[in-house]
Amino acid sequence: MNKAVDISTKKLISLAPNNWAKWVTGIPDIVTGEILNTEFQWISRQSDVVIQAESPQYGKFLILNELQLRHTSEMPRRMRAYAALAEEKYKLQTYPVLINILKISNSEIPTSFASNFIGLRAIQDYRVINLWEVDVNIAFETPLPSLLPFVPILKGGENESTIREALRMLRADEQLNQLETVLAFFATFVLESTLVQEIMRWDMTVLRESPWYQEILREGQARGEAEGEARGEARGEVRGIISSIETSLEAKFGSYGLELMSQISQISDLEQLKEILRRIVVANTIQELRNVL
Repeated sequence: MNKAVDISTKKLISLAPNNWAKWVTGIPDIVTGEILNTEFQWISRQSDVVIQAESPQYGKFLILNELQLRHTSEMPRRMRAYAALAEEKYKLQTYPVLINILKISNSEIPTSFASNFIGLRAIQDYRVINLWEVDVNIAFETPLPSLLPFVPILKGGENESTIREALRMLRADEQLNQLETVLAFFATFVLESTLVQEIMRWDMTVLRESPWYQEILREGQARGEAEGEARGEARGEVRGIISSIETSLEAKFGSYGLELMSQISQISDLEQLKEILRRIVVANTIQELRNVL
């Protein structure tokens, strides 16, 4: 478990690119080619994966996949930019898909970008897939191994037996077993941490290696760096971590988790805030976090 592993979006999709393409586009006779380079002239993101595809009806085109831990208000504009850059680089029509992993609120998630400036319009439609609305059986029956690590947050995937079956399938395949920490991380959102530890048979501190836990920390650091330029570096990083704590509490415990923010927002010690963020990953109840505070 200590060796470096590749759990990137590219790695996930490359496990079964044809089945992935059929799932996100709904085109049954689609055939995928190579996974293309997404290092565009101005931007590059690890969560973007562009697949070259072809079907009898549509010919050759691109599938742009954006896997997002949480939806943000910047995504419509970002999807417009990615689609345009991909089309410009590869000279092919693009089918953009936004996959949201965690549900943060009940607000409707937009499926297009639209602007009108001085009478000039810009419009970009894209498909939105929310994993919490995806039937868990798709991961097992298609099969779609790329979705196995997300089983706990798929629709109907929150029970222990289903999570155990996903773990069994991951461990049975050498290409998939490195995704175990991802499955464990999302399992803590629906099962008690002690049960997750029993199922996984390893210490829960291993979850700190999860790419999604690291993504939460990176988001906090990025917010801190941005705010640090205006407010001072240390103060900005503190505000960034607090923002990540708030999002993580809401994702795992809903509105009850946000009740702790009045107390957490008063903390200025960076290491203490990072420890609180770590505890959220393995906490079973709000009371456990209150004890930490």
